[in-house]
Amino acid sequence: MRATTLNLALSALIGSTALVAAPAAQAQKIGVTMVDYNDTFRTLLRKGIDEAAHKAAGGKVTVQFEDAKSDVGNQLSQIQNMIAQKFDAIIVQAVDTDATPRMTKMATEAKVPLVYVNLKPSDFDRLPAGVSVVASDERVGGTVQAQQVCKLLKGKGQVLVLMGDLVHEAARTRTDAVEKVAGSPGCEGLKVVDKREGKWSRTQAQDIATNWLTAGTRFDAIVANNDEMALGALNALKAARKLTPNVVVAGIDATPDALASMKAGELKVSVFQNAAAQGQGALDAALKLSRRQPVDKFVNVPFELVTPENMARYMGRN
Repeated sequence: MRATTLNLALSALIGSTALVAAPAAQAQKIGVTMVDYNDTFRTLLRKGIDEAAHKAAGGKVTVQFEDAKSDVGNQLSQIQNMIAQKFDAIIVQAVDTDATPRMTKMATEAKVPLVYVNLKPSDFDRLPAGVSVVASDERVGGTVQAQQVCKLLKGKGQVLVLMGDLVHEAARTRTDAVEKVAGSPGCEGLKVVDKREGKWSRTQAQDIATNWLTAGTRFDAIVANNDEMALGALNALKAARKLTPNVVVAGIDATPDALASMKAGELKVSVFQNAAAQGQGALDAALKLSRRQPVDKFVNVPFELVTPENMARYMGRN
């Protein structure tokens, strides 16, 4: 009788232990650290990750978001804490893409899968296994934008450029793409006469554009690395009563505010950057890497040109 009782007890214990250890019973915890929460596109990106998590794996995925407040030190500490808390994977929208080698080293040494989202890391060519990037090809975005501006200006005109935060590869690459289009075949008469760093901010861009107008800088187009800065430039033009049908202002992202401006006949060009798809792609990549499943090193989410003629199909998508 004692032996039978002991065997039953052992069987119950083994069954209980097996149930606790079964991977299917465990929720996966994904850490996400964002540049900040102040930008429209970043808000949409965060929402995309969150919605993807709610749909994934029958609700057995939890996501913890952290706001780095545009501070590299904050972001490194957040990644360190996520590693210490044994998160299953980490998603990073890097404050400074030149600081990513350190982030990559921290995660890979701890054997924690890492996904960079939206912004391409400076160590992209050296990324080890277990690290992936989900983003859009920034050179394509800047090129498509500038080519449409060239088309609207019929191949000639003076261009001012509002650059994003230059610690981001996206700002540098988009700006370089605009400069390469200027002077290219069919756009030989396009000339970049000035460029200033607006740090993705509507307010800073408005101040820069106001200074250009006050100084009497001549231009035919203002090309901004994102919609927020394009909207800031438009605010400055409207305040100075210098917004005419001939002035071309271009942005990137196709945010709701940008499309409303385009519908009003103000913004002439935007480029759709799919925040929801980037968020979904980042969450999917993080889950696959955490399960040791293969993921492409670069998961491309294509840019798409948005003009007044096709803007209706992009309403509500960002």
